[in-house]
Amino acid sequence: MPNEKKELKVTDKRIFTAEGEIREEFRDEIRPEAAPKVEARQEPIPEPKIESKPKPAEAPKERRSVADRAASPETPFSNFIEPLIAQAYMSLGMLRNPYQPQAKIDPAAARQMIDILTLLQDKTSGNLTAEEEDFLTTHLGELKLAYVQRTKSI
Repeated sequence: MPNEKKELKVTDKRIFTAEGEIREEFRDEIRPEAAPKVEARQEPIPEPKIESKPKPAEAPKERRSVADRAASPETPFSNFIEPLIAQAYMSLGMLRNPYQPQAKIDPAAARQMIDILTLLQDKTSGNLTAEEEDFLTTHLGELKLAYVQRTKSI
């Protein structure tokens, strides 16, 4: 029996061919239902008019101060990243941690938060409002600068 080969038979049970036609063996079983006749319109279908509105002239971007750009726009995204930014500042000893009496610098934790915020900035690129983008970019720049300054002095 070990030398005995079993023959495998494959049967295609699909109703339609690759071209979308009903297979010969199913033609008797399947009959296309009579679709309701749609009367042809006498009048042509009007083409939709696409009106292009003139774009308003963009006002030149006003320069915002760092304090304005760092202010939270109070959107769900900024509310999500605010604690991450605060955690990074706490890890750098720039913000008091309410759970520790002494300010403790943890460069590894700060670096991790900066990497997470950088990842979020990359992944949300082009999907944020100008205020959210400014908020994240400003704080991320400040955190990177503070990280370099703090780790040089250690």
